[in-house]
Amino acid sequence: MTIEIKHHTVQANGIRQHYLEAGDTTGAPVVLLHGFPETSFAWRFQMPELAKHYRVIAPDLRGYGETDKPAAGYDKRTMARDLVELLRVLDIPKIALVGHDRGARVATRFAKDHPELLDRLVVMDNVPTRIVAREFSPQLANSYWFFIFNQVPDLPEALIAGREDLWLRHLFSDWCYNPLAISGAAFDTYVEAYRRPGAVRGAMSDYRAIAEDVAQDKVDADIKISCPTLSLWGADFHAVGKMFDMAAVWAEMASNLRTVAIPQAGHLPQEEQPELVNAALLDFLAGWKG
Repeated sequence: MTIEIKHHTVQANGIRQHYLEAGDTTGAPVVLLHGFPETSFAWRFQMPELAKHYRVIAPDLRGYGETDKPAAGYDKRTMARDLVELLRVLDIPKIALVGHDRGARVATRFAKDHPELLDRLVVMDNVPTRIVAREFSPQLANSYWFFIFNQVPDLPEALIAGREDLWLRHLFSDWCYNPLAISGAAFDTYVEAYRRPGAVRGAMSDYRAIAEDVAQDKVDADIKISCPTLSLWGADFHAVGKMFDMAAVWAEMASNLRTVAIPQAGHLPQEEQPELVNAALLDFLAGWKG
């Protein structure tokens, strides 16, 4: 059976949001939030499988892909509100939410700010921003250099312009267990996305909100996420699974927790080991009826 993936755009929370959709529109809704340096294209292996059972929606986050890239609003509370307003436009009262990397940060803030809209949560290869800030060290800085670089005003855009392929090749090769996991047409798709006007600035703006994100996270640091939560990560990524005790990290964040480490995967497990990730997602989502 061929699953059709449709492109849509709507005005929600004051910006034009682009999202992919697949599956029966009457099915239980599952929302997928991509990370950096990706777009909704990151979910190309998950959408066809999940859509056999669910209504699947994969937005481009504010600043990424085909969604607007305004000058402000990249703190995670505002980005979570982007999703709230998207759901309102689509008349969806409750979701299962899957977030990877930056999308997991948005999903975490969504879970804390809007628990009534959330049935269950998946966070992929993500150490929460507050914990990264708390544990920052020379060793961590070696792997998280881009957290600093991306926050420098204007310079990343100037250095990356015309060299988007070199920039992305470094990130994907360094972050994946197989350095060439993102290659060919998939790699070209990401390069094309970041060559569009404002795309690099949009992604950098996401990181330039880190101080505001940490401040938001500190206010409710003692409040754990109560809905069923799956933390999934690539077992072989030097900056996450190899550096942090991920089960302990997420036990600090969520009270109803399941954890899965994906072997032979780095930072992009959904693209590197899609069959294993899909199996873990389907197992965790079982029982979600909408």
